Amino acid sequence: MKYLFKGSAVALITPFTKDGNVGFDALKRLINLQLDAKTDAIVVLGTTGEPATLTMDEKIKIMRFAKEQIAGKAKFIVGTGANSTKSAVDMSVLAEKEGADGLLIVTPYYNKCTQKGLVKHYEKIANAVNIPIIVYNVPGRTGVNILPQTAEELSKIPNIVGIKEASGNISQMVDLCSRLWDKMAVYSGDDSLNYVFMTLGASGVISVTANAYPKEVRFVTQKCLSCDFVSALKMHNKLLKINKDLFVEVNPTPVKFVCSKMNLCENLLRLPLLPLDSSFENLLESDMEELKEK
Repeated sequence: MKYLFKGSAVALITPFTKDGNVGFDALKRLINLQLDAKTDAIVVLGTTGEPATLTMDEKIKIMRFAKEQIAGKAKFIVGTGANSTKSAVDMSVLAEKEGADGLLIVTPYYNKCTQKGLVKHYEKIANAVNIPIIVYNVPGRTGVNILPQTAEELSKIPNIVGIKEASGNISQMVDLCSRLWDKMAVYSGDDSLNYVFMTLGASGVISVTANAYPKEVRFVTQKCLSCDFVSALKMHNKLLKINKDLFVEVNPTPVKFVCSKMNLCENLLRLPLLPLDSSFENLLESDMEELKEK
């Protein structure tokens, strides 16, 4: 079976400063937290990193900074998806040049291409680079769903080594894991379903929750990979409420609030996103307190 990593990856937030720039001091803290927790892979410029609001210059600086900080201690993965195949190719080639170990490529959004169009899109990108690719299925954001049979077709492309699945469709998850278990990796893209994915044979998770709780998320994956499902379930249940409540508003709004409360970064996002509505602050603060006590 093909895979880029096994275990826990974090979909890293992009911190900002009060003057509107990328907060590289905070980014260093966030990366060091992941390295201290032995997170297996770090994804920058994924959805959680707000890439749609970043300039190309900022993206390049983030890639170079993250590559230097990670220094081979975890897999370095860059989000390079776009709704234009040419733009995705160009960004993927750039990320490879900047030293990425692999790419996370979301389906083309807004265009609503066919399943055949998805295959052609990913073929074009895969032929342009020499590093592994994880395709990313999140139809709630993109309007496009990678069907399990299409994912199986994509697995035939040599450097497509995995899929991050975030459709939220349990039946589709089961079908997907069944089709791909001996072909390429499946990664959970929904923290509430991490344990379910792992028991179905997934190779790992690409997590939002891991921004704040990397040790706990990795614990679940490592215990599942070693078939200690009882210990994994106990930890998953401990994280159950925070996993759910980190999506009370659109990602990464809640997780940035939580990370700011941990003094990891400022609670700042770029428009059109706004900081967490005050009506949800007590909810997340309560979740954090409960986790301290468990």
